[in-house]
Amino acid sequence: MAKTKVAVTLDTHILRRVDRLVRDARYPNRSQAIEAAVTGQLERLERRRLAEECAKLDPAAERALAEEGLGEDMAAWPEY
Repeated sequence: MAKTKVAVTLDTHILRRVDRLVRDARYPNRSQAIEAAVTGQLERLERRRLAEECAKLDPAAERALAEEGLGEDMAAWPEY
């Protein structure tokens, strides 16, 4: 995947924590440590958004949609 160089300003305390991760060989360099942190946060935000949207669904309505036309198709299904 292509990479783009960006400049960011970080709190000194945060940068020390990132540097500690690099020093402890958790990441090979600052860039990879910060990229991993940003990626992780984006994934958490996306999962949270999905969970929030799912919470809005009405289980009974979803079940009715899933079962719509199911009775007609049952005869065509092979027996197990």
